[in-house]
Amino acid sequence: TGGDDLAQAMALLGVEPRWDGRRVVGFGVMPLSVLGRPRVDVTLRVSGFFRDAFPQQIILMDKAIRAVAGLDESPQLNPIAARVKAEASRLEESGLTSQTAQRHASYRIFSSKPGAYGAGLQTLIDEGIWDDQADFADAFLTWGGYAYGEAMPHASPTSNGDATSTGDGWQAVADRQGLERRLSVCDAVIHNQDNREHDILDSDDYYQFTGGLAASISHLRGSDEAVPIYMGDHALVDRPRIRALSEEIARVVRGRASNPKWIAGVMRHGYKGAFEMAATLDYLFAFAATTGQVESHHFDMLFASWIEDDGVADFIRRNNRDAYYDMLNRFNEAIQRGLWQPRRNAPMTLLASQLQQTKEAREA
Repeated sequence: TGGDDLAQAMALLGVEPRWDGRRVVGFGVMPLSVLGRPRVDVTLRVSGFFRDAFPQQIILMDKAIRAVAGLDESPQLNPIAARVKAEASRLEESGLTSQTAQRHASYRIFSSKPGAYGAGLQTLIDEGIWDDQADFADAFLTWGGYAYGEAMPHASPTSNGDATSTGDGWQAVADRQGLERRLSVCDAVIHNQDNREHDILDSDDYYQFTGGLAASISHLRGSDEAVPIYMGDHALVDRPRIRALSEEIARVVRGRASNPKWIAGVMRHGYKGAFEMAATLDYLFAFAATTGQVESHHFDMLFASWIEDDGVADFIRRNNRDAYYDMLNRFNEAIQRGLWQPRRNAPMTLLASQLQQTKEAREA
């Protein structure tokens, strides 16, 4: 985004950016008397693209986090400082040096291994090689278990990890356990976007990062109860909106995916239009699998709009038979995994019939 994410994180921490014209050149920590509320402990899971493009912003945020962690404030008003102090003590007791223990306890910025991208969930969804949220959590934690921050030579990596330093001044350290510690005490997840050109059912990135975080938090907590998930809509800079993930999914399903105007629009694009419909279903399914925030009536709406509508179904079959077959299989998988309970028997009957017919046509 245009800096929205970092601004939000700074505000939660109680930190103000320092400006030189239009450039941020530093930060200042707001006193609690001015902040007027407790500070919020923030963990960032940044993309590989952000990591590569904005190393100085990673260093800036890392410095701000460590500055807040070093304040002498009450645990109730500064949970970051209290948590860093307690975790550093435990890490030092496990055998780490004081400096290394302090450094690992203060990590709050995580991403994939240097040179790698993504969150590790796409293959699980595409190939269907998962049983429960523990599988998503393991992939997400393995893929994103690298801590990033300002390079500090005296803070060596732990015995189970390696470190990578660059000339840009930042360092990456393998620290899955650190990410696990952060997510095990996480109270909410937020994912922002700043344009209207796409939505959360337009890309696998949304379910991989948001869903991966949600699945990991639930797994680490040992609870089936979903952590609150919010989607920040910053498309209108002067009027940002924060919606619950369930609200955002409902908005996209009704406003775009099942909207006759959108369907008519993608049908003008033949093969690619059918592909976009199949991809939208894949992403909805993935959100259901990773977050549990998709309702059965959302699947009902897409099935009625795409498969039970003879004109739309015929368009998909004629222009992209593979996409049609994949959509049938995805709807069927949603039923088999308990993610969709159709309110009528007709969809299951139609699915079985169309799957058989399409399979025979593909093999002919």
